[in-house]
Amino acid sequence: MSATPSTGRLRPAPVFGATSSRWADDLTGIYTIWLREVRKFWRDKPRIIGATVQPALFLLLLGTGIGQGIPHAFGVETSSREFAPGVPDYLTFIYPGIIAMTLLFTSVFSAISIIWDREIGFLKEVMVAPISRAAVSVGKTLGGSTVAMLQGCLMLLFAPFLDVHFSWAAAAALLPLLLYISFSLTAMGIAAASRMRSMQGFTVIMNFLTLPMFFLSGAMFPVDGLPRWMTVLVTLNPLTYGVDALRSVVIGFHRYGVLQDLVVMGVFGVAMLALAVRGFESRD
Repeated sequence: MSATPSTGRLRPAPVFGATSSRWADDLTGIYTIWLREVRKFWRDKPRIIGATVQPALFLLLLGTGIGQGIPHAFGVETSSREFAPGVPDYLTFIYPGIIAMTLLFTSVFSAISIIWDREIGFLKEVMVAPISRAAVSVGKTLGGSTVAMLQGCLMLLFAPFLDVHFSWAAAAALLPLLLYISFSLTAMGIAAASRMRSMQGFTVIMNFLTLPMFFLSGAMFPVDGLPRWMTVLVTLNPLTYGVDALRSVVIGFHRYGVLQDLVVMGVFGVAMLALAVRGFESRD
């Protein structure tokens, strides 16, 4: 018997096996990066306390102080029993807006960890790991959005003190909604941080963006009857729709409708995530 001659050809690469392996590596990378961000947050107790007390003070001081003049400025009679249809007073009206403020600032400034990781060399180690840059972006975005969602959940504990009551179904709907809004906002911060190397510069730029976003979102005042130029900015602001979605679920008052809110926030989040991936691919 003669042995079968060797053809000298290499075996074809296991395309599907390699693809599944890359997916497994990316998923492992996403989970690892997400877990690191959540553990950092959980172990930083002063950060948790500060990020909870600050919005509470904002709610108490601004809600009480500005609330004395806002109803009159927007033509709400002092004798009226409702600030808006179904909303008893100004403090209740801004409560979902303060939750949105917590999500905005926690989400965006969680991205500063990217610049810190770059300075200490940790980000370079992540970049040479056998995972895609998209996985790094998604892991960072999921980690930051989970932290922001937890902060938003802490703000829900103030609801009974404001005489705001929502059903268990509404509470169950709030958790994914908080995560959904936080994901879009965190992606914006990641997109910016992936292109910046200075923490001071990141802080200045983000404050420049987030403060107008917050004040033009309708979080602190009704958006009806505003000057035309301000109405345009409010309509273009993606956070407006996040505030509207939260207000719809928490106190049952909305302007646009939840479906429109989710579509706008989703499109904004996908666009920001694409910019974040592109930023990682081009800079590191």
